[in-house]
Amino acid sequence: MATTYVTDVNSPAIPALNVLNVPGGQTTSDNINGIRTDGSSGSNTLTVQLTNRLVGNAVIVGAVTGDVITFNLGASAAVYRFNVYVAGRDTAGAFVGQGMGYTIDASARTDGVTSTIISTPDIDADEDVSLGSGLISFVATGNTIVVRATGVAGETISYKAVGTYVVV
Repeated sequence: MATTYVTDVNSPAIPALNVLNVPGGQTTSDNINGIRTDGSSGSNTLTVQLTNRLVGNAVIVGAVTGDVITFNLGASAAVYRFNVYVAGRDTAGAFVGQGMGYTIDASARTDGVTSTIISTPDIDADEDVSLGSGLISFVATGNTIVVRATGVAGETISYKAVGTYVVV
């Protein structure tokens, strides 16, 4: 019977009374394999994490903007490629239950201080007609990239997003 489990980060994981908790998780950390193990620095939890992940949510009331995902590009020069899925559903207003979905493919770079979008992001939009004035954008601000939603007048839209990236 194993008594110590060596992990990728925060190693090791050590069972307590022969119990090892193995939950799933996620992290924005970069790992070319897309997965890593975290031993929680000697606790009895070994977390299996999907890496290079971006997640977020926002509730937008009316025709205003809100940030769904904000991701800092770090202190070193780098180039990133992003793929992000966003879904939105009207939760209050005249069009409750209607929705929208978006796919964002975009690239950005940083010099370690300032982020810059490379070319125009490719954003595929599927929207119920009544929510057609909603918008998703991919913007650079400071040294971050932001997935930003613009809501619909008179409606409350709940957004969720999940994305991945590769960096070099």
